[in-house]
Amino acid sequence: MFKPALVVPCYDHEGAIGQTLGNLKALGLPCIVVDDGSGEACRRVLAEIAQRERSWVTLCTHALNQGKGAAVITGCEAALAAGFTHAVQVDADGQHDVRDIAPLLETARAHPGDAVTGCAQYDATVPKSRFYGRYLTHLWVWINTLSLQIKDAMCGLRVYPLAATCAVWRSQSLGLRMEFDPEILVRLHWSGVGVRSVPVRVHYPTDGVSHFDLLMDNVRISGMHARLFFGMLLRLPRLLARRLRALAPGAAA
Repeated sequence: MFKPALVVPCYDHEGAIGQTLGNLKALGLPCIVVDDGSGEACRRVLAEIAQRERSWVTLCTHALNQGKGAAVITGCEAALAAGFTHAVQVDADGQHDVRDIAPLLETARAHPGDAVTGCAQYDATVPKSRFYGRYLTHLWVWINTLSLQIKDAMCGLRVYPLAATCAVWRSQSLGLRMEFDPEILVRLHWSGVGVRSVPVRVHYPTDGVSHFDLLMDNVRISGMHARLFFGMLLRLPRLLARRLRALAPGAAA
């Protein structure tokens, strides 16, 4: 069975969330929006949308801001409890092209046991600091998985197989803020879940709101990479064995 739902974490994106959900509505999928402790203005906008679009939008609320990862976890757990098999994670700020969701869903439908993540194709709006900074994370992800399977660990547009993904954070401690996106993919890979990539377009709106804290989020991400590196060392024999099986003559392409 393949039964996907949209999961949209939102924190103080009152200026963008209406347009984002308006674009998503055409997909015909149920949507779980998680308000991660937003201010009054965004809470009011989300409440109005949830009431107006109650036929397909469900609103979950954190009383206090807990981080993007925590919001994704809340949304995915709600989706699994409601009987959905997969969650399509979409950022609230409007940087993703809704037309790119269909190819991700097609790939997830064909490979329901795998995670499917967007591989960002940027236009000229991307800040150079964000563009080049991502590659350090990619390098560490490749080291910590002993694999190039995860092409883009930072893209916020992805499809999770819910049972396997929820099992990861129920059994392990993950970072709950900006470090969540790369960490969950590494831990899914460690658990034997395949990660497939699909090219997606990314546009940074000139009036967009970013909640990336240049200092603290980079500290958290660096700490996450360090934790994963030592976790990789503990799993080294198993990861090497998997790598050798993949390289063996006759292995599936």
